[in-house]
Formats: sequence, C-alpha cells, structure tokens
Amino acid sequence: MEIDAAREVRTTCPYCGVGCGVLAKVAADGQVSVRGDPDHPANFGRLCSKGSALAETIDLDGRLLHPEISGRRAGWNEALDLVASTFSQTIAEHGPDSVAFYVSGQLLTEDYYVANKLMKGFIGSANIDTNSRLCMASSVAGHRRAFGSDTVPGTYEDFELADLIVLVGSNLAWCHPVLYQRIAAAREKRPGMKIVLIDPRRTMTADIADLHLAIAPDGDVALFTGLLAYLGQHNALDCGYISAHTAGFGQALFAASKLDLAGVAAATGLSEDELTRFYSLFAATAKTVTVYSQGVNQSSQGTDKVNAIINCHLATGRIGKPGAGPFSVTGQPNAMGGREVGGMANMLAAHMEIENPEHRDRVQRFWNAPAVAQKPGLKAVEMFQALADGRIKALWIMATNPVDSMPDADAVEAAIKACPFVVVSDVLTNTDTVRHAHVRLPAAAWGEKDGTVTNSERRISRQRAFLNLPGDARPDWWIVAEVGKRMGFGEAFSYSSLAEIFAEHAELSGFENDGARDFDIGAYAGIDAAGYRELAPFQWPAPSRQESDTLAGCNPSSIRFFADGNFYTPDRKARFIAIRPTVETRTSPDYPLILNTGRVRDHWHTMTRTGKSPRLSQHIAEPFVEIHPADAGHHGISDADIVRISSPRGDVLVRALVTARQRQGSLFAPMHWTDQFAARGRLDVLTAPLTDTISGQPALKHVAARIEKFSAKAFGFAVMQQLPVAIAASYWAVAKCRSGWRVELAFADDDIDWAAFAGSLFGTPPGADILAYHDRDAGQHRIAAFDADRLSGALFVAPGPVAVSRGWAAEQLEENHHGQRERFRIVAGRAGAERPDAGAIVCTCYGIGANQIATAAAAGCTTIDAIGGALKAGTNCGSCRAEIRAIIQVNRVQAAE
Repeated sequence: MEIDAAREVRTTCPYCGVGCGVLAKVAADGQVSVRGDPDHPANFGRLCSKGSALAETIDLDGRLLHPEISGRRAGWNEALDLVASTFSQTIAEHGPDSVAFYVSGQLLTEDYYVANKLMKGFIGSANIDTNSRLCMASSVAGHRRAFGSDTVPGTYEDFELADLIVLVGSNLAWCHPVLYQRIAAAREKRPGMKIVLIDPRRTMTADIADLHLAIAPDGDVALFTGLLAYLGQHNALDCGYISAHTAGFGQALFAASKLDLAGVAAATGLSEDELTRFYSLFAATAKTVTVYSQGVNQSSQGTDKVNAIINCHLATGRIGKPGAGPFSVTGQPNAMGGREVGGMANMLAAHMEIENPEHRDRVQRFWNAPAVAQKPGLKAVEMFQALADGRIKALWIMATNPVDSMPDADAVEAAIKACPFVVVSDVLTNTDTVRHAHVRLPAAAWGEKDGTVTNSERRISRQRAFLNLPGDARPDWWIVAEVGKRMGFGEAFSYSSLAEIFAEHAELSGFENDGARDFDIGAYAGIDAAGYRELAPFQWPAPSRQESDTLAGCNPSSIRFFADGNFYTPDRKARFIAIRPTVETRTSPDYPLILNTGRVRDHWHTMTRTGKSPRLSQHIAEPFVEIHPADAGHHGISDADIVRISSPRGDVLVRALVTARQRQGSLFAPMHWTDQFAARGRLDVLTAPLTDTISGQPALKHVAARIEKFSAKAFGFAVMQQLPVAIAASYWAVAKCRSGWRVELAFADDDIDWAAFAGSLFGTPPGADILAYHDRDAGQHRIAAFDADRLSGALFVAPGPVAVSRGWAAEQLEENHHGQRERFRIVAGRAGAERPDAGAIVCTCYGIGANQIATAAAAGCTTIDAIGGALKAGTNCGSCRAEIRAIIQVNRVQAAE
C-alpha cells in the first residue's frame, strides 16, 4: 500500500497501556512529526516524553528488511515454506505440544488473533504465551477468581471523580505519565482529593501523595487483608451489596481477622500509626479507586495481592460506580487486546475458558477447526524451561526480546541457542534474541502497520499506517496467515484484509453470547473496509443488540461493570477469596539485600525503539542502581561509583545512585539495558524463574542480591560520531546523541595506551588532527580527534567519575571547530563563561537541565508554573514536574541557609 506523502493520520501510541491517541503528520518532504490527539478520550492531546519522541524512532537504521535463513538473505516464499514445513514435520514426529509461539503485547489485536487461532485451533496446542505474562497475568487470575471473568470494571474517568486514589506498586508518574497528569490536574481542581502511594521506594509519584507508605517487599497481601479486617471491625461495610452480590465474605473476613494490627505492622514494615491513617481514610471515603500495576502483579503472591485489593472493594460496594473501583493499569499497548483474543496459554479467544468443554466446542465450531487445544499450554517461564529440556523443539518468537526480559535471562538465552529451530519476527537486525534465530522474518513497525489495540480501560483504538512498508517487511498477521496456509489450513487463513480479521474477532465475541460473557463487540461483526478505516475509539462491551438486558454486568450508558452485581460466575455473585498472608524471606548472609526491578521515565522495555531517540537518553543514559545512604556506607559505595550487583544466577555492572528515596535494605535497578547498550547491564540475568503458582507471573520485584563496589582504576566519558564496533572496557554504556554517540566507561586496569584506545573508539580516519593532554601522575587524560573542522570524537579519563558536562560535550559533535581556542575547550571539557553548563537534563521534551532550573529558581521562579513560563520545562508531557519541584525546594533550602 502506497501512503500519500503530505497528510495527518490519527493513530495510537505503541508504548504503555494508557493507549494515547497520536496525530502523525507526514510533510511533503517525508519528515514526520507527532502530537497528541486532542479528540482521543484516553489522553485529550497529552503525550509523555516517549510518545512525544516517536518521530525520532522510525528511521531504518538497524532495520531487518529482508527474510534471512541462517544469516543469509532469502525470499519470502523460501522462508515461509521452511517455517511451515519445519513446524509441520516437528508436529508429525513429536506431537503438537512440541512447538510453541512466544508473542507480545506489541502485536496488534489482529496479529494476536491470527496467531492464537493457528496455534490453539489448527495446530491443536495451547503453547502460545506472551510477554504480557510478565506484566499482568496476576490481574487476569485475580479478576477471574473474583468476577468469573477478566474484567476491568472502571474507566479512566474514575481517576478524576475519586475522592481517594490509592496507588499500589505503581510509579504512575514515570510509567503511565498521562494518567498521572490526569490525576494531578483533577487534584488541582479539587484540592480535597487524597492520594496514598504504597511503594517501597519514594518514587516521583510521591510528589502528589498525601501519604507514602514505604511498604516492605511483598507486604501488600498483609496490608489489604488487614484493611478488610479493619473495615469489618469499624462497621465500614456495605452489607446490602455483600448480601446481594457476593459469596464467601464470612470466610474471607475470618481469615483476615487472624492478623491483628501489630501483625500487619510486622509484615509490612509500617508503623501502626501509618496503618491506622490509611485504613481510616479508606474506610471513610466512598469514592475510592485503587490503582495497581507491576508492584502488585510481579510477585509470587501476585494473585493473592489482587484479590486482597478486590476483597476490600467488594466489602464496601465500591466497584463499578463513578469514582470507585479496583483498577489494573497494564504495561503494554495491547496487553488487553491479547487477553481478548486468548493470547495467553491458559485462555481461549473472546474471554472463553480453555478448561470449559462448552467453550472449547463453541470456538472449534466457530473456527471450523480440526481440534481446539484441550488443556492450558505452557506459561512463559515454563515454556522456556521446556525449551531447555527439549520438550519444545520449534519456537516462534514474535515482537519481543526474551533474552533480556525473561527472568533467569542467561538460562533463557542458553535454551534458545540449544533449540533445533527458532524463528523470530522482529523489526531489527540485531537484538539479543534475534541473533540466535535460524529464520529471521522482517515485520512491519509502528507507523507502517494497521490494526487495533485495547487500552487499560477497555477502549479499542486504531493504529494506522502513515509510512510505506520498507524493503520486504510485512505485517505480523500476514506472516502468520501465510504460514497457516502453507501448513494446510488455507481456507481458515485466507484473509484479504485487516477488516476481515477484526470482523471475525468481533463476531466470535458475540457468538452464542447473549450476555453470558463480558467481552462482546458483536456490534462490529459486520464491519467492512470503509468502516474499519474510519473506526473511532470505543469501549467494550458493544454487543450487536444494545439493550441493557444483553449485558449481564454492565450498564451500557456508563460502560462500567458490576455496580449492580451480575458477575460472570455461575450464580452471578462475586467471590471473596479467603487469604492468609505469608511472609517470604529470600535474603541470606550471602545475599542480604532485596533487589526490586522496574522502569525509568524515558525508556521502554529493551530500548529497541527508545534507544534510537537522542533526547530520550538525555535524562538517564546508563544502567544504575538506587541504594540507601546507610547501605551505601556499609558497603563502601559512593555516589557515581560502578558497582557489581550479584544474585545466585549472575551479576551486572551498573552506576550507583545513592538516595534516601530508596528503602534501606533494598535496591532498585531498571531492566532496559541490553548487550547493544551496555557491557553487563542485562538485569534479568539476576532474577529467578520463581512464579505465582496461580498466574504463572514471575516475581521480578523481590530478588535476593548483594552489592559491592567495582574496583575501577580509571573512569572515562567519550563522545564520537560513529558507534564503536567493540569497546575494550570493563564497564561501558552507550547512548545516542543528536550527531553521534556518547559512552560512559570504567576500567579495571589503568595501564592503557589511551591514544590507541581513543583511536579504536573513534575509528579515527587517517590524517586526523589529534589534540591531547596527559597528566599520568594524576591519572588525567584528554584526547580529541578532528576530521577537518568536525570533531570525530573526544575522550576524557580520570581516576574517579569524570566531571565533564555531558550535554555540552555531545553538542560539540554538531559544530565546526576552526580555531585552536575552540579545540582546546573541548580538551578542557567545559564551555566558556558565555555558555554555562545546563546540567543533567531534567525536561526531556525541551532539553532543559538541572542547572538551568536551579538558576531560574534562584532568580525568583519559585513554582513549577513559573519555571515553565521561563524555560518551558514541564509544560509538555509533565513527566518532569516532580523533579522540577524537588530542584525548587533544594534552592529554597539553600537560600534560607
């Protein structure tokens, strides 16, 4: 399909589960710009820093543009025939459970639907699972236990209507910034709104919290079980709702009452006063929304955490009503769409149950399939364990990077390397997973592909293409359908358009439904190409008949579930789950600290997309670990040291960030860095394949670890025009800048020929002009190479962390350097007085640094809005507003002193 050059296209952001609308404009010269869609009901024009930088991530640098077999270029027919014949032969020899698909929340719903249909309906195995297993499987399991269905009851509007918002295990300010900004804006209008943050770390989200509960890792079950007991003791129950619409309350309350306030305090690490403040606030506030994310889900107790939260909402009748309900926010753009099509190993399409023979029969008849999988397949962790022991002999990985994102990542990599046949569909030539594929299939990227995604509030939106497909790249649905045809299932996979797939998906959702199932978009079963092209965002359910009696649990006028009961259990009553909290001790004398893994503000997953954007690396450019000052002192660690974090499974090297925001006894490190961006930064080599026994979700927030200072003899920082092929340093981390690359360095040995090292780093051309400064006694070395008037690269070496203005040094790659004075400034590592150092970048959208904000604050800009007026910082996505506030506060303290 050829795309017209100059136009603006409505599409949807490919990052988190907020599901923001995006307007992508392609100019006549092909330049792309993006802005938030002011008419999209998820974001009303707001975009976070990642979404704002989408146009910087769509270049073809590093793209996989042609099919490859064993490293050589191949045509589509050869590659697809090989995939189909190998899977067919493996199934014939070893049975359908000998093959597997590992898919992704990055897929569009149509891609997901076709892949699930092929595996469960025509191959006849349920061995299809998704990286969404790593982010929200416990929510799914908790919903199904309580509601009888995987239903998110509320909508984003509830965040603005609530009088109390409880944020549990969710750094909303960084991980779902647009929702955070919606809450912050609502609070400005209604200052009486209260916000409680429950998180071991004092994250940037704490900026708007009235109460921060620095809970012990995995203390959430005890916290909310204690809350249920408190509600019962203080007559804060909705007895009418409990009696009419629920079952099992007595058992749940009895189990909760076994733990008194002192016991809750011991299990959570919180004081009894803190608990009482939170419990009394919850009890007194009818309009309460509890928002939870990975801190709840990524746990060996994740499902119990979810149900402990839901129990409290059921007990107070605070569910499905404006401003009230439990609310799971998903990590990926189409985690919800994947759930809708049954993209997980223990689900069937259209929210049907694989364990239910009636549901299996219904799906088989609808698909006219030879055999629908009869039992749940292998969940993600189990799948890669089966790969390691040889049960799975052919694996197809789509749109994800498990060598970096799965727990026990080195073992996962070893399993993939040992597998007889691995297919990877991806957009990049080099990722830590793609490098091990026997067959590489070039997939369409965001901006090139069409389809739908579903966000965390059940809103289905279109992603639309505004770029032509490059090279031989093809959409994922087309690739899977072509393999299905070649495996002998031609009629079932002979799709002529995306609209046809979406219509089939919608028809299945309404097939023999009549209100028996929550997911129903049967109103769109007859959609044609024109209707699909113009499809506006909508929330489900949207049944073919709009009468309210077809919607068992939902009022169609509000699109909220369960305010009047009507759950999807056999008796239409919700289930309280009796939970008895347990305290897990994973630390030991050898591994005395608890590692919590997570994300940063400006990067996404394994950086295959955000790593392309120069501005998204300005804020945080290397892997790091947060450590409390007391723990840092105990281990002899100073701020900016390189440290080694170890677990029984491996070790990584990262930069130390000493901060009182971190809970003592705990560490926090982000999971984004890969072998493409750091020497030893793959954090999930440390995490264990320990999972929740119900959901199968890995426990990525509670890892026993130790930390020690890495004895670096020399530190370095460099900028260069070209990305080095190899870097001979113990520690390195590269990041894109506007005209090249920057790299942080550390060395175990300082007996190094620094001129030769700089030459290998820069790829210095013959005849380059070299300017150098060496003070060997002080361990100081500065080397700059010039190709004519352009800086090829500059290296700064010191015995400790290098004190050089990073932003200024990177800017020198863009400028002409005619005179010696300008060149000597580069070697000196600082600009002249006329160009003050901006400092570490705080506002990614406008490139505003901490020093600039501090200077403006000292000059009288003592509010965030004043800083915004002077510098524009914080006026776009707003993700940096908490950091701006902190800088203002520091400046006030210094002024007072």
